[in-house]
Amino acid sequence: MAMWGCIVFALVCLSVAYNGFSALETLTDPGEREMSLGYAWFWTFLFAVAAVFGVLSWMIKTGRLRERG
Repeated sequence: MAMWGCIVFALVCLSVAYNGFSALETLTDPGEREMSLGYAWFWTFLFAVAAVFGVLSWMIKTGRLRERG
């Protein structure tokens, strides 16, 4: 179940980041442009974190991260 939550959250983060990056074309003020770029990179970072935790959750669920030794 946690894996699906990570997938949904990652997709939401990716869509918000895409909106932030696509808004850069319409902004002319350098201050607003810089803020929008920072906003988009922050949501891209959240997407990456959610994707990593989703993959780790899937690996734990399938038993690929079992202790060896």
